[in-house]
Amino acid sequence: MTRARITLDRDFTAGPVPRRLFGSFVEHMGRCVYTGIFEPGHPAADERGFRSDVLDLVRELGPSVVRYPGGNFVSGYAWEDGVGPREQRPVRLDGAWHTVETNAFGLHEFVDWARAAGVEVMEAVNLGTRGVEAARALVEYANHPGGTAWSDLRRRNGHEEPFDIRLWCLGNEMDGPWQMGQKTAEEYGRIATEAAKAMRLVDPTIELVACGSSNSGMPTFGAWEHTVLRHAYEYVDYVSAHAYYQEVEGDHGSFLASAVDTDHFVESVVATADAVRAAGKHRKRINLSFDEWNVWYQTGRETPDQPHVIGRDAVWREHPRIIEDEYGVTDAVVVGTLLNSLLRHGDRVKVANQAQLVNVIAPIRAEAGGPAWRQTIFWPFARTAALARGEILRPAVRSDRYEAARFGDVDLVDVAATWDEENGRVALFLAHRGLDEPADVDLTLRGWSLGRVVRSEVLDVPEGGDRWTANTQDRPDAVGLRGLDDVRVDGAGVALRLPPLSWAVVELEATPA
Repeated sequence: MTRARITLDRDFTAGPVPRRLFGSFVEHMGRCVYTGIFEPGHPAADERGFRSDVLDLVRELGPSVVRYPGGNFVSGYAWEDGVGPREQRPVRLDGAWHTVETNAFGLHEFVDWARAAGVEVMEAVNLGTRGVEAARALVEYANHPGGTAWSDLRRRNGHEEPFDIRLWCLGNEMDGPWQMGQKTAEEYGRIATEAAKAMRLVDPTIELVACGSSNSGMPTFGAWEHTVLRHAYEYVDYVSAHAYYQEVEGDHGSFLASAVDTDHFVESVVATADAVRAAGKHRKRINLSFDEWNVWYQTGRETPDQPHVIGRDAVWREHPRIIEDEYGVTDAVVVGTLLNSLLRHGDRVKVANQAQLVNVIAPIRAEAGGPAWRQTIFWPFARTAALARGEILRPAVRSDRYEAARFGDVDLVDVAATWDEENGRVALFLAHRGLDEPADVDLTLRGWSLGRVVRSEVLDVPEGGDRWTANTQDRPDAVGLRGLDDVRVDGAGVALRLPPLSWAVVELEATPA
């Protein structure tokens, strides 16, 4: 039997839960926009072409902020193509994903969709093939009340009031050789600084995200952040991080320990940013925007209609199927641990965006003219976004461990926790990485008197299934949450049993002692 002991103390906190931690991402890639969130003519489409069935699932999922329009797409995008009368918008070739972009959906449509979904807009500007003036003009178009050429154009295009977009990305993955307009750290640091200055001259209230390394495996990781922030520190608020994970060659142990890499990534970027702060004698702190993260099978799942090497097919198509991964139980458990890592680091990770929202490596799937459904990874995100409120607790964990090929000794039981004083709730988010036996978990909570168990749910391998079981169009509810019955509260202690390979949430009624 696997065992774990966890201690939580009401006085040991990491700060408030940042609501933007539970963000998502909509890119003009594959079927995320077209036949994902937007499909005029669908039986569930409203008068604007927004799929109401997808909107309902988005509201249930609960993202707080959605990044748009890319991603790699943004580095070749002219935002002006997506505004104005739809019949006058140009059709373009998108080199990032080798597709035909009709521009039937653009900034106005996304802002309207975001308001319908109840999410904040996080807008990215093109610093790849464009630059300072295009970024400055976009802020004026979006946020200036009126009386200027760009703001009055927005009003003529149907939005009298400003969009009031607060959060902006200064390009995307500019260190990547796959990126249109790739730059060295010196080049990017300079253009990011000048774009930030020009954008803030239009609207000094905006928040800006500088591009960090595309992933922690980049050869310039660390040095890139240091150089970029040496230029841009005073002009930006966040530096970005991106990470994707997959199970490789049957190494399930390392895959299940992916959050260890996330921990290292975050802590390394924080250390670098703080070193620049000290050297530059800056007063403010730069925080992290982990604005792309997820499980993504970049190798091993290629099919003829979904090539992982984008552009292999010489045919240019509108919104082809691209990386529409089906997620099993193992993937959902990993996503739960990645959320735990981000939550535990919520003192410095203030924004995070799971990539992407619909169809493309997404928690929600939708078929053209057909149904929409929840993938397995929907559930950890939805419950954590809904219940992680108040203060982030710092857990002390003593768990049985296992040897992961990539990461060494790793806890079998992973946990994050929050304390919502307003509602008197302690929320626990737990994952068991072991495949073969359950885990007995004993929790000690100091500083509270515990009441009833408000909620206890678990996602694990369904009866008759295995760890690869996924939700599909034909079986949309094959994997979901069920009651976790074996939870016992005794004074200030809680005992529970986690099934093998599982993610669970336990919400407790608590009163400060």
